[in-house]
Amino acid sequence: MIDKFEKSISLLMAHERSITKIRYNRKGDLLFSSGKDRAPSVWYSINGERLGSYNGHTGTVWCIDVNWDTTSFVSAAGDSTMKLWDVQTGQLKTNYTHEVPCRICAFSYDRTLVLYSSDESMGRPCELFVVDLKEGPSKRINVSLRHHRKVTGSLWGTFDEFIVTGHENGELVQWNMKAGEEARIEQPHTLQIMDLQTDKDLTLEILMHLKTYVTKRPINSAAISPIRDHVSRRGQEAIEVTQTLAQTGKFEARFFHLIFEEEFARGKGHFGPINNSLAFHPDGKRCVVLVEMFYASGGEDGFVRLQYFDPDYLEYHLAY
Repeated sequence: MIDKFEKSISLLMAHERSITKIRYNRKGDLLFSSGKDRAPSVWYSINGERLGSYNGHTGTVWCIDVNWDTTSFVSAAGDSTMKLWDVQTGQLKTNYTHEVPCRICAFSYDRTLVLYSSDESMGRPCELFVVDLKEGPSKRINVSLRHHRKVTGSLWGTFDEFIVTGHENGELVQWNMKAGEEARIEQPHTLQIMDLQTDKDLTLEILMHLKTYVTKRPINSAAISPIRDHVSRRGQEAIEVTQTLAQTGKFEARFFHLIFEEEFARGKGHFGPINNSLAFHPDGKRCVVLVEMFYASGGEDGFVRLQYFDPDYLEYHLAY
């Protein structure tokens, strides 16, 4: 097993309150973050320089996403709005309002569609929306999730032909959005699904349970390496902080072999739990001189740690 990773290039004071989501753009030169302090931010990923923020929400920003060519940015928030922004200028392009909080949002691969959801609240069922950006705000598909619990995560499927949603009760549902109906339902978990992420090639054909990676604490986020057969996972509820010391290893990133499900390394943890978000850099390597890859992890303390992987990680191969 590899020793803990200690090399870190930056610790960013990203938000005044806990972080809810982090996203890299496709090229990996920009890192976007959101938190409970209402203003998503954008950073240079190479050095942690803050470029600016997107101001306009009045509630917790639960989810963010950036499109394929890094021209548009979306955010879903507890102020019952989903907002579409211009990445470069930070100007608000379109505002979608609802009577209840918005929970998740995601661009389609071809950048013409935006998926988002509203919570089950005030007697209204959870709803799923798909907006066609070519047609404007009036062109919107609405699917009622009356028979499902709150959506907590989402992914676009292959060629944007379907959508997969994760739910509060542990369900995974595959949706045929053209027909506006369920195509498949699975129950892989017994409790809330905290995060959904796909691998680098974005292939997502069927819902099938392949592997299980087990730890002794709740898992709040997991990501698949873009260049190795590795899975990183992290997380613990903030309420458990007073019961757990950082030196026990519960605040550390754990790395599992994708195929063999075996833990082989741990990364240096935050001084608080990693509560919401974890992401690998999309390129896999930062530069040819270092030949090292880094990831970003959003912590409950409101900081983002940009951390390099050391040579031991890049050269590690599980013997079999």
